[in-house]
Amino acid sequence: MDARPAANTAQKSCRHCGASLAGLPHARDHDGYFCESCFLAARRYHALPVGHDNGQRALGEALVAALDAREHETGLHSKRVACHTLVLARHFSADPQELQYVYLGALLHDIGKIGIPDSILLKEASLSDAEWRIMRTHPEIGHRILAGAPFMAEAAELVLNHEERFDGTGYPRGLEGEAIPLWARLFSVIDALDAITSDRPYRKGLPFDTARAEITRQSGTQFDPRAVEVFVAEEAALREMVEIKCGAAAVPMTAPA
Repeated sequence: MDARPAANTAQKSCRHCGASLAGLPHARDHDGYFCESCFLAARRYHALPVGHDNGQRALGEALVAALDAREHETGLHSKRVACHTLVLARHFSADPQELQYVYLGALLHDIGKIGIPDSILLKEASLSDAEWRIMRTHPEIGHRILAGAPFMAEAAELVLNHEERFDGTGYPRGLEGEAIPLWARLFSVIDALDAITSDRPYRKGLPFDTARAEITRQSGTQFDPRAVEVFVAEEAALREMVEIKCGAAAVPMTAPA
């Protein structure tokens, strides 16, 4: 894949949505440029071509937009990890409705942070032990928010368990191994990939190869070995998706639904 620098995009716009690409992650194919959001929409469309409910998806994306507004978040972390988790989930299911639940759960993994006080959620300094105890309630808050809607019940299970670790040292319940739902185990790998390769206030995002090495090193401790196995099998697709986030790349593109 030919990486393209993000420079000289001030006059360019996405050929799908028309958004300006100035300073934004984007990619190009033989027909022009497109933004990361449209790229992710196309990938979601490929994973859920039939049998999925656009109304459910739209509701999920609206809820995430509300959380992003509260957190002053302008990136695409939630959509990115949702689409990336689908890449792994398709190794275990071809059922469009089940994959829709995976998408919604990954998309809404942090929705419980709506219930965390601003003084903690938006704090720039390190959290105290007491504040961390409150922050770590967000999976259970998110589960309570979603579980009452029948079409969100399976997604709510991913939300509840997305901070669990394969070795039992995660939270909120300290589940271990296959007691953690499969979709949450897959999500954990993808969340780590996005965290490692994204910019942080204290460091720039690290390369895909660094993330790959760390994820494979943690196989059997933080991560389910089966999840790591399919992560490695999907390296080409996931590497491409990270390159879109980190800069412009030349990739084939099919229009989103």
